[in-house]
Amino acid sequence: MEYGLIGEKLGHSFSKEIHNQIGDYDYVLKEIPREELVSFIKGKDFKGINVTIPYKSDVIPYLDFVDENAKQIGAVNTVVNKKGKLYGYNTDFIGLKRLILSMKLDLNQKKVLILGTGGTSKTAGAVAKNLGAASIFIVSRKESENTITYEEAVKQHSDAQIIINTTPCGMFPNIEGCPIELSSFTQLQGLVDVIYNPLRTNLVLAAQEKKIKAQGGLYMLVQQAIAAAELFFDRELFNSRGDTIYKNLLGKKQNIVLTGMPGSGKSTVGKEIAKKLNMTLFDTDKEILRLTGKAPSQIITEEGEEKFRQIESDVCKELSLKNNVIIATGGGAVLKKENIIHLKHNGKIFFIDRDLENICPTKNRPLSNSKDKLEALYKVRYPIYTSTADFHIKSDNNIQNTVQSIITAFTQEI
Repeated sequence: MEYGLIGEKLGHSFSKEIHNQIGDYDYVLKEIPREELVSFIKGKDFKGINVTIPYKSDVIPYLDFVDENAKQIGAVNTVVNKKGKLYGYNTDFIGLKRLILSMKLDLNQKKVLILGTGGTSKTAGAVAKNLGAASIFIVSRKESENTITYEEAVKQHSDAQIIINTTPCGMFPNIEGCPIELSSFTQLQGLVDVIYNPLRTNLVLAAQEKKIKAQGGLYMLVQQAIAAAELFFDRELFNSRGDTIYKNLLGKKQNIVLTGMPGSGKSTVGKEIAKKLNMTLFDTDKEILRLTGKAPSQIITEEGEEKFRQIESDVCKELSLKNNVIIATGGGAVLKKENIIHLKHNGKIFFIDRDLENICPTKNRPLSNSKDKLEALYKVRYPIYTSTADFHIKSDNNIQNTVQSIITAFTQEI
């Protein structure tokens, strides 16, 4: 390989897609077991590589030169082979700093908690110091001379204003994790999670629910990749392309999630959007039929609504792991908070708000097969639809108008 990324597990990585947009060079993802790392580095059979978990510190002893910034951090994520000599750098510093600045987070004279103790944690500490943080505390599962425990963070540092997560907790495919509960941090002003897959971890979603500025690590990933490519080729050619590459990548990774009452047109609207944006449509009701061999109405009639809701939640979770798809949900999917969290990991939720008088009861929907049942559902669910949606789309019964409103909102968001 000439250029690429090395790490222990790279199934979650977006790096190849980013480098393919930066320039015309072949970029390879190469998983390396720990016992093979030293022989690979010593073999020097590459021109330039990026290094990720868990090898950012492990590669340092085998390099001929380490940039002063990377040396102080104690972590290298970019190695360049210059005529047989290996040079190590840390472009994560640039990426993380640019992410924080793009979020308009002010770290000056703030108390910062950094979750995790790996190479990226050291980078985060250097960035926080560079941006003027008044105090920085490294949070670890085990207390040491240089760290505090999570329990101590909650009890003694609940006045922290910035939290930066550098742990893999919540990273694909184990997206259920959340490294810390935010309810105690009453002065929190901003949260950064270096995880980029999913786009929004449980931690980011928890902060956003509290109206706190919070973002995942995709922008950081793009910016560090650009800085790495500049080192690969010893040219400053890529800076201006960062935002464009980020928006392109976000557009390819983000989902459109449609919610709304039964009969509001979610499936029909989804089909039209899929055609126009060349995306794949998944209908949760159809996925349930495919999975169980039974239509939702049959499951509700034979096994009860509670059983159906559990199957629906499993389907929502599975679909939420996908990228660049449209998900048309059942009318009651919003009733479970876990569904909303899963669907927001990689998606933006669009509530299609069709007036009740324009929705007709249908026999194949046991929960809304009469006007009275439909009205009762509407009263219960409407505030949930509005509170959980990222975008409220008022339907005028013109499918194309609704489709265009969603597409416009989706593209402008990116």
